[in-house]
Formats: sequence, structure tokens, C-alpha cells
Amino acid sequence: MSLTRIEKIFTDSIAVKQKTFTAIAEQIAAAGDCLVHSLLSEGKIMACGNGGSAADAQHFSSELINRFEAERPALPAIALTTDSSAITSIANDYQYDEIFSRQIQALGRETDVLLAISTSGQSPSIVQAIEAAHEREMLVIALTGKDGGRVAECLSEEDIELRVPASQTARIQESHITIIHALCDLIDHQLFGA
Repeated sequence: MSLTRIEKIFTDSIAVKQKTFTAIAEQIAAAGDCLVHSLLSEGKIMACGNGGSAADAQHFSSELINRFEAERPALPAIALTTDSSAITSIANDYQYDEIFSRQIQALGRETDVLLAISTSGQSPSIVQAIEAAHEREMLVIALTGKDGGRVAECLSEEDIELRVPASQTARIQESHITIIHALCDLIDHQLFGA
């Protein structure tokens, strides 16, 4: 019984990743190009998400700041999920929905890119982060799932949505981390070669 359940998890995860590649491979490549352009323009990548998506935002920024698979210079990235003093003061003095948008208002510049992660696409804090990024004239790359939700609705024509065609949160998150690794690889390859 346990092995059957485990096999189903692996089989479903593989199927979702294959479906995701077929559906959005070109958008992933375009997102990689946008991130590279930002970095070449002395911009930085700001990443945010809630729960597991917060961990993914931190994972992405650490791959840029430290290294991905090859030795290279550090790249500018900020996970907006890591400053507990900023997050708790914003949530306490204003409201939780503003924990990322206030940081973007303070730190965001036109050359920066926001990587906004929401498996459901319904997170109010992510929607407000995207709105703040637009106010700062930043490009947004949104990692979503399901039907894209409110996040998809608030994106501009210049933004890029990387929507995993699945409804189960765990399968969406597994594809998000694969997309993140693909973006890291594209950045390294385009900036530093093989």
C-alpha cells in the first residue's frame, strides 16, 4: 500500500512537470531573458511568497546570491520573506497583506524584477506586492497554478505568468522549484557561459 502511494506521487509529479514544460517552456525562456536583462542593467531580483512559496523565494535568492551549480560572482537578489522585524512590524502596524508591498515601495527600482510566487494565485499579499511593483515600474514574473487566480488578473501585458497546469498544491510547488532551477540555469548560462 505505501509503495503504491509513493509511486503515484512520483508518477503524478513527473506528469505535471512534463505538462508544464509543454505548456510554458517558451514563457520560462522569456522570463530567464528578463531576469538576465535586469541583472545586466544593474537591477536586482526581489522574490516573495507565503508558506512553501516563501521557502521557494528564499531558495531562489540564495541560488543567486551564493551560487547555483557553477562558481561565479554573487548576483543581487532579495527574498522579501526573511526580514522578520520588517514583516512583523508591517503586519502589526498596517496589515499582513502589505508585508511585501511596503518592502517593494522602499527598495524597488525600475530595473528590478519581482518574482511573485503563489500556488493558488489568490494570495492578497502577493497581489499587493505586484501592484507595488507596477507602481515602481518593475517587471513581474509570477509563478502560479490552478487558474492563476487574482494574481493572473493583475498582471500587465509586459509581465510573465508561469502557470503550472495543475490543481494540487504539492504538484504545483514541485514544478515551481523545477522552474526556479531552470531560471537559475538560464541566468548562469547567459551571463557566464557553459
